[in-house]
Amino acid sequence: MNAVRHYLLALQFFTRVPVTGRLAGWVGYSPALLRASAAHFPGIGLLVGLLAAGVAWVLLAWLPPGPFAPFVAAVFSTIATVLFTGALHEDGLADVADGLGSYADRRRALEIMKDSRIGAFGAMALVLAFSAKLGLLALIASHDAGALAAGLVLAHVLSRAWPLLLIHWLPYVGEADGVKAKPMADAISGSTLAVAATWTLLAAAGVAWLQGVVFLMVPLLLSALALLAMLRLFARRLQGFTGDCLGATQQVCEIGCYLGVALAL
Repeated sequence: MNAVRHYLLALQFFTRVPVTGRLAGWVGYSPALLRASAAHFPGIGLLVGLLAAGVAWVLLAWLPPGPFAPFVAAVFSTIATVLFTGALHEDGLADVADGLGSYADRRRALEIMKDSRIGAFGAMALVLAFSAKLGLLALIASHDAGALAAGLVLAHVLSRAWPLLLIHWLPYVGEADGVKAKPMADAISGSTLAVAATWTLLAAAGVAWLQGVVFLMVPLLLSALALLAMLRLFARRLQGFTGDCLGATQQVCEIGCYLGVALAL
């Protein structure tokens, strides 16, 4: 039952799904509970991926055949994930791009990342990220609807598992006014990583069973390389990470996974 409470807290924190009333009272909240909920981030990714895959699958089945059907399915599956998560990760990507895009020093970069206003680098990052997502998803959908569904699930799970390693390897450098998210970033235990790995392995095993091992390994490799690139960037420029860094890492790893799926096909 504790695992269910942790999952529901992660669902409340990282999606727009309301956890209210008696259920919210049963779930509760504390810094320790929030830290424990990090183990279920890939499980939240599984839910998001299934939602995106369902929307894309229905549209590909019911839209009239034509060259634009895969693109329309890609657009609306992406809209579904943005609405479901409240664009939390996309916001992090924009903030990181604004902070690090101008080669400002560490102190100034952290100040820029705290600013809620979006700048030129943030806008460009969002345009490029959505263009990459939609182009790759449309390409995959035009080849195989089953591969699109499997790729969406795999990408959303992997891209929420990799940032946990960022938390494990780098210190948190956010300000005190980010206290809502800070307990989650204080420490990642081995048991937390083990639970997250279980979610990830379940999704990966399902994808490998449906699509084959090569289909799994190429996106796994490219998303891992994306993680290492973000890890190096944050270690060099910030000497640590913030909540925005986790969102940006999720976005970059998600795109890396889609690219891997397309190449595997």
